[in-house]
Amino acid sequence: MQAVIDKLERTHNLSDDEFAALLAPISADDEKYLSQRACHVREKYYGKDVYIRGLIEFTNYCRNNCYYCGIRRDNAHAQRYRLTAEQILSCCHTGYQLGFRTFVLQGGEDAYFTDERLCQLIQEIKRRHADCAVTLSIGERSKESYQRLFAAGADRYLLRHETVDKAHYEQLHPAELSHSHRLQCLRDLKEIGYQVGCGMMVGSPGQTLNCLIKDLRLLQELQPEMVGIGPFIPQHDTPFAQEAGGTAAMTVRLLSIIRLLLPHVLLPATTALGTIDPKGREKGLLAGANVLMPNLSPTEVRKKYALYDHKICTGEEAAECVRCLAARVESTGYKIVVSRGDHITKEGLYHANQSHPNPRTDHKAI
Repeated sequence: MQAVIDKLERTHNLSDDEFAALLAPISADDEKYLSQRACHVREKYYGKDVYIRGLIEFTNYCRNNCYYCGIRRDNAHAQRYRLTAEQILSCCHTGYQLGFRTFVLQGGEDAYFTDERLCQLIQEIKRRHADCAVTLSIGERSKESYQRLFAAGADRYLLRHETVDKAHYEQLHPAELSHSHRLQCLRDLKEIGYQVGCGMMVGSPGQTLNCLIKDLRLLQELQPEMVGIGPFIPQHDTPFAQEAGGTAAMTVRLLSIIRLLLPHVLLPATTALGTIDPKGREKGLLAGANVLMPNLSPTEVRKKYALYDHKICTGEEAAECVRCLAARVESTGYKIVVSRGDHITKEGLYHANQSHPNPRTDHKAI
């Protein structure tokens, strides 16, 4: 198996059979070797730095009815909320003081947040924090909408594809959602010029090894700047409430595989991974991840953004959360830094258009 891992590191590709073997049960020695090679590659390009993104969950209204999601349209038990523009800007102010240089605006597909409202918000964030990146994670929109938001100053866009296998996609989503449209949105975002993130749930109902291999092939094709993966965790008010969840072990292994497949990728150790394993985020960092996404949302709304059950850090203030994370990261031998944390191939472009110091070579540790 170590020869297969070496091949993946060298060529960034495997046959379907080799991917299947790497995704099947492997020995503890092979698991250790895989994570070591992933960390070697991650440190080659990003050193010991860990980038933090300030997550602002600004609305839990959603027009969609995905079977796995706790803020799905038909969940009558969801306590709905929307943050005001001033609340969002206050979260950014707090985050900036704590060392965040990327803000992630994440929410359901909420018709209230029109292009006009979002463009005004993005422009104001950029006016107040010109050295920061704005990432959007607000689902499927038209190409024209994505273009307007990009023109307003949005730098990155996260849109998890969840699964590239059409039959599996249709097991997870109602017929009103289109597998082909989800993939087209990702291609539109790349064409416009965003730093694009996609990703999948690990262990979602109906997922097979073949589904995961197809997901890896999509990553090869799309070459996203970011890949966000996390274990499927059931939510009690969804049709999948009684389904088995994904595992930390497979999630961590996939992080290492993705790092070797896409050496330059920005790879989060997600909150979902930390939810199912108390050391999940640390294990993710030691498997090749280099991004964390602490929550900057007001504490009074965090429990309401309940995509899945038992989510961690719902009661912590932002400063408390960052202090805790910094200690956790240091225990792995890495360090959180004050930086936009751009994809390594995009840094020169960013630096050429800014008057402030290079976001990677002139940062400091928290």
